[in-house]
Amino acid sequence: MSGAGPRNTPDIALRPPSDSLLARLQTLHPKIIDLSLGRVDRLLRALGDPHRSIPPVVHVAGTNGKGSVVAFLKAMLEASGYRAHVFTSPHLMRFHERIQLAGQGGARPIGESHLADILARTEAANRGEPITFFEITTAAAFLAFAENPADIVLLETGLGGRLDATNVIDEPLATVLTSISIDHCAYLGDSIEAIAGEKAGILKRVRPAIVSRQSDEAMHIIAMRAAALEAPVIAGGANWDVFEQQGHLVYQDDESLLDLPLPRLFGRHQFENAGTAIATARNLEGFHVSDAAIAKGITSAVWPARLERLGPGRLHALAPEGSEIWVDGGHNPAAGEVVARALADLEERVSSPLHLIVGMLSTKDAGGYLRHFQGLTERAATVDIEGQASAYKAEELASIARREGLAAEAAGSLEEAFARSRAAAKGPVRIIVAGSLYLAGLALAAHAPDASD
Repeated sequence: MSGAGPRNTPDIALRPPSDSLLARLQTLHPKIIDLSLGRVDRLLRALGDPHRSIPPVVHVAGTNGKGSVVAFLKAMLEASGYRAHVFTSPHLMRFHERIQLAGQGGARPIGESHLADILARTEAANRGEPITFFEITTAAAFLAFAENPADIVLLETGLGGRLDATNVIDEPLATVLTSISIDHCAYLGDSIEAIAGEKAGILKRVRPAIVSRQSDEAMHIIAMRAAALEAPVIAGGANWDVFEQQGHLVYQDDESLLDLPLPRLFGRHQFENAGTAIATARNLEGFHVSDAAIAKGITSAVWPARLERLGPGRLHALAPEGSEIWVDGGHNPAAGEVVARALADLEERVSSPLHLIVGMLSTKDAGGYLRHFQGLTERAATVDIEGQASAYKAEELASIARREGLAAEAAGSLEEAFARSRAAAKGPVRIIVAGSLYLAGLALAAHAPDASD
């Protein structure tokens, strides 16, 4: 099963049924990623086209910020009394996190029996045909969304947009493009223009496109695609803006100016993500999201492992006494830049030595990510990512970190990295576990109370 999970795997007889189903689904295609719409179209037809029976869809693509925008928008809509289904990826600890179903008190991860049921039905409909894990689980999510009432679906792409399995939605309520930068070059192209073209593939004829502030290169491609589709563009920096002023978040568009509290999610980059969500909420035909609901949404949104400061838990026993522990799943150079900037801003307010614990997939630009921490970290420990064969080995990643000017050494495990931080510290420090959502999931699992506690 892809994604991070608890380190202490239960005996196979005690595993939930969905685990074995998910493991089987991973074997249906020799490639982990093979972008195409043909296979998922075939499966959806076999299932009765459930994607055509789901509530109105807000389709979200981009390199960074997709999940945060979805989290803000979900919170705003729920504060207005709307029921939202949510599809995101990857997960941190359990696959169930990817499919959230609307319910009393807000959307929650799908239950185990419900997940096992839709996976079994989707597997049966597929009849053993080649299909990627993401494609078949996307079809399962559509099945769940079609069979459970909601007012709206917030649908995040997995990779790219044009050939992403989620792009079978041909009449979304709106599309959203968050910040676009270099990532997944093997699949999307090695230039901003090429990647923007893939992401802009989710835009649909005459449907509004809400766009975060972009580079000139990306915006040019997006604007051309939107013009060809006669899709109105509501773009950050042109049609709306957002900024901090005297401890408040100020949002301004052609109609009004909102004076709002600062977002709950940490980091200045979240101002732009909140602004994108606000612009989306204010441009959803048939939905009314009040200013009060917007304010409540940006202060109540939850999106784990995105510059998240951990509360009490097991990892604190491994860290120097009085230390802060942060977790972030960003994994590309743009993510490294915003994380480093946010930590530098925090350092200006509350000074503590920064210790970086990092693990990354070998498909990522590790040097581009790590160079943003030069001069910011006191020390760095690199780790393997358990269960991820494509991750950098700790020694190799430490060598890359040293080339980027970091004082780095390899550690045998996450726990060993914490132990080394504790041994080197002369007092409380700020520890950030970063570089991969898979590593972030392992950290959250290690931090959670043990079932026997």
